[in-house]
Order: sequence, then C-alpha cells, then structure tokens
Amino acid sequence: MVFFALLAAVFAVFAAMRLIGLDGGRLTSALIALTPYWVVCGLLLAALTLALRHWWIGGIVLVLALAVGGVVVPRAFSSEQPAVHGRTLHVMSSNMYYGEADPQTLVRLVRENQVDVLNLLELTQQGVDALEGAGLFDLLPYRVLQPARRGAGSGLVSRYPVTELSLAGPSEFAQPSARVDLGGVSVEVVAVHPTAGVADAGAWKAEIAGLPHPDPDGPVRVLAGDFNATLDHATLRDLISTGYTDAGSALGEGFTSTWPSKLLPPPVTIDHILVDGRAAVTDYRVFPMPNSDHKAVFASITLP
Repeated sequence: MVFFALLAAVFAVFAAMRLIGLDGGRLTSALIALTPYWVVCGLLLAALTLALRHWWIGGIVLVLALAVGGVVVPRAFSSEQPAVHGRTLHVMSSNMYYGEADPQTLVRLVRENQVDVLNLLELTQQGVDALEGAGLFDLLPYRVLQPARRGAGSGLVSRYPVTELSLAGPSEFAQPSARVDLGGVSVEVVAVHPTAGVADAGAWKAEIAGLPHPDPDGPVRVLAGDFNATLDHATLRDLISTGYTDAGSALGEGFTSTWPSKLLPPPVTIDHILVDGRAAVTDYRVFPMPNSDHKAVFASITLP
C-alpha cells in the first residue's frame, strides 16, 4: 500500500501543478509536456488501486485524473470560429534541424498547399543555399532571413511583399517578424523559436512572454514556429489568453504531435500556429519532414 501511496502522491503533485498553472523549472516543465500521457497513467493507477481495494488512494487518483483530463480533452474537438469573409492566408512553419531538413520536400509542400508565408527555424546559411537551389524563392520571393550557425537562425519568406519588423523581445534564437502586404490588407507574422525549457526554464518563460500580443487596433497577427511548449504549459496558455487561437486545437487536432519524428521521447505538440482571434482557422495539417526532428505545421486562415 505504501508503494501505491507514493505513486499517488507523485501524481497528485503533478496534477496540482497542471491544474493550478505552474510550469516550474527544467524538470517539471518537461514533465508537464507529457500531460496527456500522465492522464492515461493516472487512470490506470486508479483502476489498479481500486481493484486492490485501496479505496482512498484510488478515489483521489481517479478524481485528479478526470480533472486533468477535463482540461486536456477539449483540444480534440473543433471550436466555433469567427464569421469572417476576407482574404485567405496560408501559413506554414518548419524547423530545419540545423539546416538539414530536406529542401525538396519543403518546396513541394509549399507548392502543393499554396503557402503564402513560410517560417523557418534552426536556419543556417547552408540551409538557405539548399532552399534556393530547390526553387523556394521562385515561389516565395520576399524574405526576412537571419541564418546562423548551430541552429540559432530563423527566417520568414513570403509570396507577398514584406516589411521587416521587430515584434519579439530579446531571445537566444533569432525570432524575425514582418508585415506582409496582401494588397489592401496586411498581416504581421512572427517566426517563433524560444529557448527550450529543459535548457533554461527562466529564459524560456521570458522569451515566450516577450512575444507580441494581438493589437486590436492594428493588423491581424500570426505567431508560428517551434514554441518548445505544449498547450499544457501555463506559459504558453498565458500568451494564448491575450487573444490568440491555437490553430491545431481550434480544429480538433490539438493532440497531433509535431516532435520528435520518432517514437522516443514520447511525441508531443510543441510546434504551433497561433492566430489572432479576429481571424478564422479553416484548415490545419501536420506534415512529416525528412531529415528534421520536427514535423511541419500548416494553417489556412480567413482574415476579417
């Protein structure tokens, strides 16, 4: 019974952190990312302890597992979107894995999905050269590129003219931004890539907090990239609560994993496209990306 009580205590601490909204430090932020797996483990632990007639332990674990599950499950169901009828914008984000991601596959995805804006993370000059050779800039000629060694670079390329901005706060990795002129309407886009919480939890929280909030008096904003955070992290939820919609969750795809491309560590969803709440998300897809540890994410957005 002591063994099960210890397991229940560990689960209770985790559940309390998730429900209260505490990400904690490096270790706990990593564990919070695994919340859907914890819910399953909690239900199994509850079933086992109840079967063994440890009523108090099983009952408490069951209640906590259901409570956490209750805040997690809704992302599997689509939500109502604003009734808007403006221009359509196709946005894609891809982590290039230090410039190693297959350029031909990326260019094919851009062409097949008629991507208008593509955000590139972990972008190196070698990666830029490979993408140019594959014909990316023939499709998306306008660009704000900040390549760098060791994956610290990022970039934004567009079908439409862009004006470089500086919307994101200080960060270890480049997080370029730009105003995209669609002709009569503009959209502000940020290529997001904060420090990983498992590397420096303080910097991770600060860099996500430094991302711009929607501006109700300005153009629609879209944040797309590798957030190194799941929807179970309070740090990311705080940003979303300023007026964004997570594109995957909006269409019931909130559990579709984006990292890693293999089975271990357990796949999680850390790549996101956050859309200004004034716009509507009409499509969301995730695509495998050869030679990268991340999948590419895509969203179709209808502007007001």
